[in-house]
Amino acid sequence: MQLLLDLHPDQYPLDGFRRRQLLEWVFVQGVGTFGTMTNLPFDARADLAARYTLNPFREIETVRSADGSVKYLFTLPDGRQMEAVYMPYLDRKTICVSTMVGCPARCSFCATGAMGFGRNLTPGEIVGQVLAVAGGEGIAPREIRNLVFMGMGEAMLNYANTMQAARILLHPQALGMSKRRVTLSTVGIAKGIRQLATEDDLGIKLAISLHAPDEETRQRIIPTGAANSIEEIMAAARDYQAVTGRRVTLEYTMLRGVNDHLWQAELLAERLRGLVSHVNLIPMNPWDGSGFESSTEEQIQAFYDLLEARGVDVSVRRSRGKDAGAACGQLALKRPGAAAGVPA
Repeated sequence: MQLLLDLHPDQYPLDGFRRRQLLEWVFVQGVGTFGTMTNLPFDARADLAARYTLNPFREIETVRSADGSVKYLFTLPDGRQMEAVYMPYLDRKTICVSTMVGCPARCSFCATGAMGFGRNLTPGEIVGQVLAVAGGEGIAPREIRNLVFMGMGEAMLNYANTMQAARILLHPQALGMSKRRVTLSTVGIAKGIRQLATEDDLGIKLAISLHAPDEETRQRIIPTGAANSIEEIMAAARDYQAVTGRRVTLEYTMLRGVNDHLWQAELLAERLRGLVSHVNLIPMNPWDGSGFESSTEEQIQAFYDLLEARGVDVSVRRSRGKDAGAACGQLALKRPGAAAGVPA
């Protein structure tokens, strides 16, 4: 049986007015069964139920944080698990979604990296996270207006499915999100960055998880980093900006004694010369067995001050949901047989 959410809205079954009704039930009302779509003819509902399913997940678990954020752990029909995070703010509701089960990038400070790689998620399994979280929070799907492809997985290595999911998210008859409020994060796949620049109908934002300005440190903490040198990544970012005119965000997880030296702040500022960018310094969210600690508040401030003095647009992004296992992969990693290829 096919997952209906895998289809682009223009490919949905039914025609004309009936298709618009179906799309409204799925993406505006957030209805998860065809039987409740009462304004569709009975025969149409029966045919849809015989051919399609609306639910990508076998089981959904939640862990709520005192700060209001919620961690969602999804078990897929094949038993594999992945996560999303819902983060409500006063002026917006944001969701961080996964594009893979596990991750092949193997960043050594990341809990997802410790799981290894399971498989790519389909477009419907990516979009389904938004619908499931909306249902879990008792809100309409379109109330979630900000989305980041920054959960489990490397989105650029599941490029086609991630782009299909983005098009569904942005489609005016689906979730109708603004392209300015959707961000794709990559560990630095130069080919994918350049390809994203050609997606004229999308216009979503780019974030690069750089985490170190020097090759020795970067390849130590990102074992797959050798495939794309920092120079190649920065050249791709400049090409992306030349085509799109958009600012590039750099994500930089602060690791005590590893990438938080002031000479590294100097080198990072030099790497960014001539690029319209914003740097997010992210205190590491510790997890058991990582072998890393977050930089001290004093060192983060010193790193920030130096970047700012060099003219870099910089901020410190505080993690939410620490009491709920906020780092990607923390919940799944605690489950028996936590390797990404092992069904729960």
